[in-house]
Amino acid sequence: MKLAALSVVAALALSFTNAVHAETVKVGVVPGAYAETIEALIPEAKAAGIDIEPVEFTDWTTPNVALDAGDIDVNYFQHRPFLDNAIKDRGYKLGDVGTGILANIGLYSLKHKSVDEIPENGTVAIANDPVNQGRGLLLIEKAGLIKLREGVGFQGTLDDIVENPRNLSFTEVEGPQLARVTGDVDLALGYPHFIAASGLFDPASGLIYSGIDDRRFAILFAVREDRKNDPLLKKLVDLYQNSDAVRQAADKAYHSNDKLYTLSWLH
Repeated sequence: MKLAALSVVAALALSFTNAVHAETVKVGVVPGAYAETIEALIPEAKAAGIDIEPVEFTDWTTPNVALDAGDIDVNYFQHRPFLDNAIKDRGYKLGDVGTGILANIGLYSLKHKSVDEIPENGTVAIANDPVNQGRGLLLIEKAGLIKLREGVGFQGTLDDIVENPRNLSFTEVEGPQLARVTGDVDLALGYPHFIAASGLFDPASGLIYSGIDDRRFAILFAVREDRKNDPLLKKLVDLYQNSDAVRQAADKAYHSNDKLYTLSWLH
């Protein structure tokens, strides 16, 4: 009986010790695949001594504000060009500790079955931030609907449209909300993870996609510059990249369609 009691005490002491040494990491995410894969990692991370606390945002501005202020430890929602633009515009001292999902983007319509059906004077919804707007405009150009000023690349804006033969009109929308306005326009830029999260239509129903070969658009684990070498945050990324639960959550979030995403660290 005494031995059993001592075993219970020892187990409780070990449990208490593990709890004491567990470190909390606040991870800023947006709805969809990024949030869902971070949630999937929680049990494994906890077993490895990291208590993940997801903090969900519904826009693409606040996660960097919160990170810069130290309100969260890492955010997971943006690619390198977006982060570089935020640093340039806001003076943030941010970097990254690794990459995650590389998501495709597409052009979607709930009114037309092909790009050729987009009518004259049609309406188009596009992201309102500089980098993702430029990326979307490149896709619209790829579809043959507009022509952009030579050499603008993904930094192009609506002012860089030099040919618009169908006289399309553009509405700028916060990226996470594009899925919700797709039914109101003839054509919309879309992000499969937000579309899947909204449940409004099939994320695999895009009329055209950008492709998932450009590694610079892989989503980053962004951190403050002074924490780029933090072992705790590097451990978090290592756990994420090696987790079967994360891979299963990503596959589910993208409806098991590998044309919508890839795991950038594997390719």
